[in-house]
Amino acid sequence: MARGRYELSGKTVLVTGAAKGIGAGTARELDRRGARLSLVDLDGAELERTAADLASAEPFRADVTDFEALEQVAAETAERFGGIDIVMANAGIAAPGLIELQDRAEFERVVEVNLLGVYRTVKATLPYVLERRGYVLVVASLAAPLHAPAMGQYSMAKAGVEALGNTLRLELAGTGTSVGVAYFGYIDTPMVAGSLAIDPGLRELRDSGGPLASRTAPIEGAAAAVVSGIERRASIVAYPRWTRPLLSARGIVQPLLNRHARGARVRAILDGMRARGAGQDSVPRHVDERSEVRS
Repeated sequence: MARGRYELSGKTVLVTGAAKGIGAGTARELDRRGARLSLVDLDGAELERTAADLASAEPFRADVTDFEALEQVAAETAERFGGIDIVMANAGIAAPGLIELQDRAEFERVVEVNLLGVYRTVKATLPYVLERRGYVLVVASLAAPLHAPAMGQYSMAKAGVEALGNTLRLELAGTGTSVGVAYFGYIDTPMVAGSLAIDPGLRELRDSGGPLASRTAPIEGAAAAVVSGIERRASIVAYPRWTRPLLSARGIVQPLLNRHARGARVRAILDGMRARGAGQDSVPRHVDERSEVRS
């Protein structure tokens, strides 16, 4: 398909995880370009507030782990707007911590939402997008290609999202429908802030990577990068800009991360996390874009 600019005015875009964070920021950017929006989230009240500020937006309260609910949202979106051109599978949660100490149900919940929720979103909406020869964007993370301590289930899920997006792109080659994978570093979202507050060691781990790795980038920049990627029907959306070179150099960067994790500073941080968790019952704790820390 020709790689000209993909005009967004009048296009219908379905965004999951749209109540806050990157999803809401992207919805606002799309609204400025005249897109019609189907906004999906579990937080109905916040979603209503986000949709109310936009020119043409329909809020749908749904859980991305519920395939039947997503099918209904897709059908109602198509009925309301005449079809679906673009899907951004963005909904996600985080529950950072050491694998040995984590609650098993919470670990599996992160994979259920972040990986299978993306798959179910794509599965429910893809027939409509194919009809429009549109664009699918699945939201992974820099945690997909590069793996750090205390991010096991998140990296596992996001690596699966990356594989899903890359495979789907191959399968849809020649259909006129394009597929992109989004990679973000630390973005200033409620989810990131809440995750770092779960244990002091998590912020220490982030900061141990130096000023570049520890800096949080603004939501507005991430949203602008997403919209630019949609307009280009890009295979890769990366933000901040320094994340893209890391994707290309993953085979070099991961061994450096491995060496860093064996250093005295990181080992001391991990030992502190173990000590704080020792003797305590495993308690489910996760954070999503609704800023809920469940414990």
